[in-house]
Amino acid sequence: MATPSNKALDNKTAIVTGASSGIGRAIARLFAAEGARVIVTARRGELLDSLVSEINAAGGIAVGVAGDVTDESHARAVVDAAITRFGGLDIAVNNAGALGPLMLTTDVSRDSWDHTMATNLTSAFLGAKYQLPALLARGAGSLIFVSSFVGHTAAMPGAATYAASKAGMIGLMKALAVEYGPQGIRINALLPGGTQTAAADIMANTDEMKDFVRNMHALKRLARPEEQASAALFLASDASSFMTGTAMLVDGGVSINKT
Repeated sequence: MATPSNKALDNKTAIVTGASSGIGRAIARLFAAEGARVIVTARRGELLDSLVSEINAAGGIAVGVAGDVTDESHARAVVDAAITRFGGLDIAVNNAGALGPLMLTTDVSRDSWDHTMATNLTSAFLGAKYQLPALLARGAGSLIFVSSFVGHTAAMPGAATYAASKAGMIGLMKALAVEYGPQGIRINALLPGGTQTAAADIMANTDEMKDFVRNMHALKRLARPEEQASAALFLASDASSFMTGTAMLVDGGVSINKT
């Protein structure tokens, strides 16, 4: 008799975009450790290959599909890989993103605006466009967008492009949650606070700025990527079976802290 698995995502197939580093990489590793077969994608093929090797060496199952998330044909190819390799799709995490220009809005070029919107918001739409039919074919599923508290509960000077793109993801998530809830698809957004990633180092690039950012949070520290991955696991798993249309803050209290 087979021993029942206590892994949260056993026999599930998941897509994780922007998986080569940071929060996306942590999500892919945790999902694989919890039993999911993961399709990971990002532009940087070498980093993606190292992630796949790491997961497979640890006894997980991962397949990499390198490419540009702003390319519609790539969004289709990633879903096709999940169906071809593993027979379907149960979970998708649209995590790929970019900070965009960090400057006064009047100095932002149209090209910079368009690139940030394409990377953050349009890629999420394209991902969902092809992920949803595959999730529907399963009769249930979890679709997760990685957004931000920036543009939702707080704003920062010089980050209007990023804020607009991430706020747009929340609007997209809510519309899709209503549209596909009756068919058993749960759709939520994860809103991280400051997290120890390469992107965070770009935004706060001096010790003084890093101290300032840590102090913005009620917990007076940044998250580890693994902490955000644990929140994504909650949204992906049956532990959140009655949650949909939710913008879930995992922000260390940055949204409410005034000290």
